[in-house]
Amino acid sequence: MKKDLAVVLVSGGMDSCLTAAIAHLSHQLAFLHLNYGQRTEKRERKAFDDIAEFYNVKKKLIVDAGYFAKIGSSSLTDVNIPVSKADLYNTNIPKSYVPFRNANILAIATSWAEVIGAKKIFIGAVEEDSSGYPDCRSSFFEAFNRVIKEGTKPETVIEVVAPLISLPKREIVEKIFDLNAPIGLTWSCYQNEDRACGICDSCALRLRGFQQAGKTDPIPYITQPLYE
Repeated sequence: MKKDLAVVLVSGGMDSCLTAAIAHLSHQLAFLHLNYGQRTEKRERKAFDDIAEFYNVKKKLIVDAGYFAKIGSSSLTDVNIPVSKADLYNTNIPKSYVPFRNANILAIATSWAEVIGAKKIFIGAVEEDSSGYPDCRSSFFEAFNRVIKEGTKPETVIEVVAPLISLPKREIVEKIFDLNAPIGLTWSCYQNEDRACGICDSCALRLRGFQQAGKTDPIPYITQPLYE
């Protein structure tokens, strides 16, 4: 039986890689990637290309969203705003928040999905990562699904799926190894493109997940602190 087509949002990071592996179990894959002027844009693009090659994905869309850098207000897109050192217990919106980014990329994904006939949009959002990110909560994706229903053709049926939304990083790491997802091809660091810094929020969350799972992260780091 032919599998339904799904759009998978692939940043090149650990979570989107696992999301692709999960989607691959039940769907044909179409990969969408966003270049938005982030510090590690080239390295993330390489990770995207490598993961797409691993899963033999032919249908790909790379979108230039450089306007996020012009909008500013995020340490990921503005070199004048330093990337904060990891604080895994912070509950405020961090400097790395890119204003309304997920809504933008989901809108693009919905347009593409409607054109190519995809029934699902998979996103690797994790609420543990949100640290106050309003667009990384399950309530946001529930609301966006209502927007899709209101804003597409009557016969269009598209659902945003966030299969990792409630998982801690430890379980994400374990599932990566269970599904043989290509973790060594991924990149998560917010500020470096050669060796991961090990101290930004993204590196810290990733490293803590590996440490709690008792696994070794295969990508190179400048430093690997112990995180609790």
